[in-house]
Amino acid sequence: MVKVMGFSDVERHSLNTLFRLSSRQTPSYQLWTPESASPPHVALIDVDSYEATLELESPNFNPNLKVIAVGAEAPAQAWRFMPRPVDWVGLVRELDALFATMVEVDIDIGLGGDASDRVAPPGVTVCLVVGLAPEQRLYLRARLALAGHTEMDEADSAAQASKLLSQRHYDLTIIGLDLVDADPWVLVEALKDMQAPPRSVVLATASPTWSVMERADRSGCAGLLEIPFIPRQVLGILQKI
Repeated sequence: MVKVMGFSDVERHSLNTLFRLSSRQTPSYQLWTPESASPPHVALIDVDSYEATLELESPNFNPNLKVIAVGAEAPAQAWRFMPRPVDWVGLVRELDALFATMVEVDIDIGLGGDASDRVAPPGVTVCLVVGLAPEQRLYLRARLALAGHTEMDEADSAAQASKLLSQRHYDLTIIGLDLVDADPWVLVEALKDMQAPPRSVVLATASPTWSVMERADRSGCAGLLEIPFIPRQVLGILQKI
């Protein structure tokens, strides 16, 4: 799912052709819209447009979203930058490289595992939920599925999570702060130090104090969920990842 902002009618026509042709190959790309079932996986932004300026300066802009910028000057948020006229072949090459890296990279955090990665289809967000009760995991599975994220693994403990992390790359990890066999903050730091860390880490707790929220923010977490879960809060977090 590619979020597109700006661009001329001619460029939009070229993009639509690119998306249509990509349906015959893997990975394939689709234009993201606000009505799409899942969040965008990458943003293609015309930085010369007023719309793009508003988007990049918005407090709701997802800092974890990969941005391919097109225009006169690359913004700080850009993952890749391309001047005009757009090299469409080069753009497809960058997209293919991004999603190949996201789904094929080997993960090893030094905690064992058989290194036989289960590779998800390109563009699919893979989630890991750690240290939450069965009914909480069931709720998150339902919410993730509604948002288009159907690939979710579960771990009761940090030990189980470590084994799963050694076998598969996860785009989103949700960690309960009541984790019984390890300090959840240590796990958060271990995830950041991985060769290919999760794109987003979210914490969940029944005690969302101000100090916990500040620590989560300092640790680079995408958000903090309150238990019992608040549907609007969960939806807001999922729209950011």
